Amino acid sequence: MSDVQETGHTHVTTDTGDTGDDTPHQGRNVGPGAGDVMPRHGRAETRSTVRRIFAAFSLAAEAASGALALYVTLTLATGALPVVIAWLTKSVLDGVIGGAPPGTLITLGAGLAATGVAVGVMPQMTKYLQAQMDRKVGLLAQDHLFTATEGFVGLGNFEDPPFLDRIRLAQQSGGTIPNRAVDGLLSVSQSAVTITGFTGSLFLLSPVMTVLVLASGVPTLAAQLMLSRRRARMIWDIGPVERREMFYSDLLTSVRAAKEIRLFGIGAFFRGRMLEERGTANAARQAMDRREVCTQSLLGLAGALVSGGGLLWAVNAAGSGGLSVGDITIFIAAVAGVQGALGTLADAMARTHQALLLFDHYLTVIATRSDLPVARNPRVLPELREGIEFRDVWFRYSDSHPWILRGVDLHIPHGRATALVGLNGAGKSTLVKLLCRFYDPTRGAILWDGVDLRDVDAAELRKRIGASFQDYMEYDLTAAENIALGDLDALGNHERIQRSAKYAGIHDKIMELPRGYDSLLSRVFFMESEKDDPDTGVAFSGGQWQRLALARAFLRDHRELMILDEPSSGLDAQAEHEMHTALRRHRGRRTSLLISHRLGAVREADLIVVLSGGRVIEQGDHSALMTGADEYARLFTLQASGYQTGARDETASTGGTR
Repeated sequence: MSDVQETGHTHVTTDTGDTGDDTPHQGRNVGPGAGDVMPRHGRAETRSTVRRIFAAFSLAAEAASGALALYVTLTLATGALPVVIAWLTKSVLDGVIGGAPPGTLITLGAGLAATGVAVGVMPQMTKYLQAQMDRKVGLLAQDHLFTATEGFVGLGNFEDPPFLDRIRLAQQSGGTIPNRAVDGLLSVSQSAVTITGFTGSLFLLSPVMTVLVLASGVPTLAAQLMLSRRRARMIWDIGPVERREMFYSDLLTSVRAAKEIRLFGIGAFFRGRMLEERGTANAARQAMDRREVCTQSLLGLAGALVSGGGLLWAVNAAGSGGLSVGDITIFIAAVAGVQGALGTLADAMARTHQALLLFDHYLTVIATRSDLPVARNPRVLPELREGIEFRDVWFRYSDSHPWILRGVDLHIPHGRATALVGLNGAGKSTLVKLLCRFYDPTRGAILWDGVDLRDVDAAELRKRIGASFQDYMEYDLTAAENIALGDLDALGNHERIQRSAKYAGIHDKIMELPRGYDSLLSRVFFMESEKDDPDTGVAFSGGQWQRLALARAFLRDHRELMILDEPSSGLDAQAEHEMHTALRRHRGRRTSLLISHRLGAVREADLIVVLSGGRVIEQGDHSALMTGADEYARLFTLQASGYQTGARDETASTGGTR
């Protein structure tokens, strides 16, 4: 094998139950990195905070550098305005009482008026700039986020519940949190400017009161930071609860679930589950709100006592002639300004701290490298001429999970049709996931003409494969677009799209639609009043969607390997016969892997492989396997007897005529 770089790891929880065939059955666990939402202490916390601040400002500067520069300038200037107004007011009052020249008073008054205009205009300008930044930064952040998730080579991250929680929080925070962090930091800077100006003014009047007022803000700051840390932790803790609530909510509004919910009368059951989860989340938020209101009320009371004491001191000093009217004005403004700015500073630091903690989810997802090893120097994937070999392949999702595949040795010959059969849980679909390199074997290797799949570029491997999966997608797009997604180079190539649709037996149905291949296969993007118009969108049946998925796979008909996972599971008997006839004609001498529970559909395959318990227990063609009288023969006979019994019963019920 070539030099391989470990570029990430898959986080899996510790449920040890049987996973069945293919899905990692992951239990509820806080998962990896859950504790990261709580800040570390000391230098590590400082470095982490600085890193987040730098990332937030870098994102904002990349998205809207001009708006950010102007926003910073206006925000800092706004912080100085209260101090300027207080000093101008003091100067006007002292000038009036002291008999200053009219020109001086007019100048001071004009300055005060101009400052008032700035106070009225600048917040609107900063609000506009903030909205501009929200839109631009949100767009760029979402692009970075989904570019990062698109770079995951395998499926491990998408099948890990804790990581899915982190992605959800990253989606929520990535678009708004960077700007919220920038806004919070600028609010801190703005408050610092205000505090600095008023503190200097207050110190000139009373150094003792200056110390007392500043000291009263320290508990406020500490308490706000503590509360922000707790709230960030709470948001992470209720993530699984909110995810389950969304699951039940989606069920209650899903078209796919609507039939069973109404037939079985289970709507109230799911609604109860949804409300229970919402109640749990609400209780956590309410407890947090109570803690905040109690803490902030006590801090507000302490601040009021300091302010009241300072006012009594100023009145007493003025009575003894120690302070002028202007001095009292600046003192009152300074005390109120410092306390207000301290409160704003504490609140801004708390909001910024919380925003940065949540922003860490976004940064974690962005920084998460591939869940599978990536070769530093990928080998060239040769043209498939000999075949694909599974060499002693073992697989499980983690050390705490059971083995899905147990020492599989299998050769998929080039230019032949290979069928994979077995009971549910045998490992068939897991084998396909490994073949597409959505996961790597835990042990052993998969070789493409002798080249280990781990040594090649996964994207290049997947370009060589066409596939139709059992859990195929239904895209709310036009019929042509649904097919063209199999190979975007064919988008707009009507000849290729229609040829694939004909192979899949869906062309005639598409041509019957109101707009043919341009018909939208969805009814979810329109106003209620438009849904009676058939031209606005149509709904396909399950079998029709499956044919469309096959057409999507057939669009890649020149690929070197075709994988068809239960391609006819949703079709009726006649449609299934037509489908497999088309598949046989289409396969020709192509290398193909067919998975089906219906053994009659695979009997003409060149090689039939029987999986059981994660092992290959039989292989050969249909005749050889039937002669062996082992598992394949037993299952085939069992299925055939079911059809024969059905035929005899039907004959008896019709008096022997058909």
